[in-house]
Amino acid sequence: MAFFSDLKVRLATNYLRTGQVIAYPTEAVYGLGCDPLNEQAVLRLLQLKQRAMNKGLILIAADFSQLKPFVAYDEQMLARILPTWPGAVTWVMPVQTWVPDWLTGSHRSLAVRVTAHPFASALCQRFNAAIISTSANPSHKPPAKTPLQVRHYFAQQPKIAVSALGEQKKPSAIYDAMTGGRLR
Repeated sequence: MAFFSDLKVRLATNYLRTGQVIAYPTEAVYGLGCDPLNEQAVLRLLQLKQRAMNKGLILIAADFSQLKPFVAYDEQMLARILPTWPGAVTWVMPVQTWVPDWLTGSHRSLAVRVTAHPFASALCQRFNAAIISTSANPSHKPPAKTPLQVRHYFAQQPKIAVSALGEQKKPSAIYDAMTGGRLR
């Protein structure tokens, strides 16, 4: 994993705090992200990605405490989920009643992951909260694996935090937290 500077993390965090959409490295591909509680930022991200709002989004975090406010869980779910984190495993969990539709889409659940990627984790730590993580590509195009591909897809937006990708070959596996069944 390549070294990255704290300056890059601070700049990306400032972009998040000012409602901007960023592209950043994850375990396998570049992700698009923003503050999940900033509706305007989320709507810009969905517009960039050409993604329908009813599909829902993924949140990543540096640790489970950053996801707790969003999700509803029991001890059985935690016993299934926590051993897989940090890592490239995403879990679809029931949400708290306050979680906005722009995150859940037409579902009453949310996909969440505690990332193992050093840059993404440092970003969530510095932001002091979970952030959105969806692949950096327009819908129906392959995910971007380089900053150049991100720029090709999106021209002048989003801001790009350049660092090395993780070593995963494919985007994270997605499982249902209630049943343990694999969804993707």
